[in-house]
Amino acid sequence: MASTPTTTAPAARSPNANVVLGMLLFAYILNFLDRQILGILAQPIKEDLGLSDAQFGAIGGLAFALLYSFFGVPLAMLADRTSRSGVIAGAVAVWSGFTALCGTATSFMQLFLLRLGVGVGEAGGVAPSYALIADYFPPQRRARALAIFSLGVPIGLGAGTVLGAYIAEYINWRVAFIAMGVVGILFAPIFKLVVKDRPRTMGSPQRLADLFAVFPLIGKKRSFWLLAFGASLSSLCGYGLAIWIPSVLIRSFDMSLIGAGQFMGSLLLLGGTIGVFMGGWLADRLGTRDRRWYAWLPMIAWLITAPLYALGLLSESLWLVWALLLIPNALNILWLGPVTTAIQHIVTPPMRATASGAFLLINNLIGLGVGPLLIGGISDALRETYGADSLRYAALAVLGVYFFAALLMWFAARRLPNDWVEEAPAC
Repeated sequence: MASTPTTTAPAARSPNANVVLGMLLFAYILNFLDRQILGILAQPIKEDLGLSDAQFGAIGGLAFALLYSFFGVPLAMLADRTSRSGVIAGAVAVWSGFTALCGTATSFMQLFLLRLGVGVGEAGGVAPSYALIADYFPPQRRARALAIFSLGVPIGLGAGTVLGAYIAEYINWRVAFIAMGVVGILFAPIFKLVVKDRPRTMGSPQRLADLFAVFPLIGKKRSFWLLAFGASLSSLCGYGLAIWIPSVLIRSFDMSLIGAGQFMGSLLLLGGTIGVFMGGWLADRLGTRDRRWYAWLPMIAWLITAPLYALGLLSESLWLVWALLLIPNALNILWLGPVTTAIQHIVTPPMRATASGAFLLINNLIGLGVGPLLIGGISDALRETYGADSLRYAALAVLGVYFFAALLMWFAARRLPNDWVEEAPAC
């Protein structure tokens, strides 16, 4: 077969970039649906399987993050060397299959192992998606495109919370897992049929040489490490709070499962959607003038997030709690567009998925692996003193981490202009 078509400039746009973005967004929504459904189902799962807060925290974070983090880099490398769209489609099928199997678990160990499988599947989804978006969208539109893709986080979190609550209340928690898994299994072949890679020089010697230079390259760039560890500390709080706040509402405010689902779902959908979109829009506008805004934006957001979360968690009126938590639910994930865009520009285009995989390894191992487990462990330790409110105070205890995340972003802003790789205009 002739090799010349793979070396041409990316002129053949099939499918349309917006269609690709829409398909990637839906896959990312499924990704977070499968993650967040566990949070709203915490109480019925704990009661059914007899779990402590620490055990559930391990299932909600550590079990998922262990293999998710470590498989992310090799699967990103595979995507850079072969087909990014193919790796994503396979990942959707694998994580959806394991999500469905979670509905059959009868013990802590079974559910822990099945969540490991979900993590392996989801490891192949995000980093290749970042790279595919960077292939389809020019630099001046890239932060907004990545922000639209990142809307999968609040939409998936919010929808997973609401749908999970209704299914668990009217049927049972096992059906919720099975239903979410089946949707993903059916979507995977449709994704593979519609989404195609942009033409690129697949497998050339120079391309492989560049690939194996990724890790030494990012190892020398301080901005990469500062962005990665700053985002991971923010994710430690964000993932932990997303998993546990529904249980705080049930325990400390005597809300029903459906009430907690509606309350948290509305916060995540409204606040999160605004925050993610604003982050991408502001990054495109401000980042073209000064690269440091890609780090300054999340820094400012996190400095506001922590005190507002604290005020919301300490309030007694549910209306006041909702109003106070709305803003930090927006600012908490405003970083997604700016930071993921900056990571794409620290390396050359052939290295993007692999660099994103390295970033996600750090972000998810610390953020997702530690956050839910840490809050659950603190809650168990405080149980004798605070009773049902132990989870509320455990959530408050981790909020100070946001200030350390903001400090790292301040340092990242100083290094980012020097580490930025300018992209040659498309032919």
